Amino acid sequence: MALVELQKTGNVFTLTMDAGENRWNTALVDELTAALDEIEHSTGAAALVTTGASEKFYSNGLDLDWRNSPADHPEAGDPNAFLFMEFMSRMITLPVPTIAAVNGHAFGAGFMFALCHDYRIMRQDRGYMCANEIQLGMVIPAAELSLFRHKLSAHVFYESVQLARRWGGPHAVDAGVANDVATMDELLQKAIAKAEELAPLAENRKQFGIQKEKIFGENSILNDTNGAAYHLRTKARYPK
Repeated sequence: MALVELQKTGNVFTLTMDAGENRWNTALVDELTAALDEIEHSTGAAALVTTGASEKFYSNGLDLDWRNSPADHPEAGDPNAFLFMEFMSRMITLPVPTIAAVNGHAFGAGFMFALCHDYRIMRQDRGYMCANEIQLGMVIPAAELSLFRHKLSAHVFYESVQLARRWGGPHAVDAGVANDVATMDELLQKAIAKAEELAPLAENRKQFGIQKEKIFGENSILNDTNGAAYHLRTKARYPK
């Protein structure tokens, strides 16, 4: 049974995760990777919307049962082939606009996945985004902390990763964690409409991807401690 369904209407790819709580394991990453392959092999204007099939979960984090006892869950895939961080790196630099239609809870790795998108729309009446690792006795890996810090303002970052704050729809918008909210009935269509609006930005995939790489990739300008005036007067130092 497929864990991921990918459809295209007009310029918009809609990716639906259909694995219950959509917990992260090798099987899910492999199917999501195949979906990104298909999107990247397309040409012209395009955008991606992701959502979950459940009314309760967008993604409820790592598949901890599998991680703790992989032999008991062979359907979840080989733990030694769990290219989760590599997938997230690809997602955050995908050369098309990406919109997360967060239909329910997005916890831990699910929150991380939502933040890898360019734009996030949450249900206004139900569901939280939360980095709950510290509540589970886990330390958030440095790479994941970097993602959160690039996407969130300083105080929201700290409340999220250190205090495990749960961000509901309206408060998430106020904090900049989400861009918009919608009712469950309106959520997907609102996300698709936003995707259609942004899809022309991907007419030039190379340009769109290069700029994301400048923001999130090696030698990210966001990590440079020099000021804007220095950047402007020493522009030759920075790759075009």
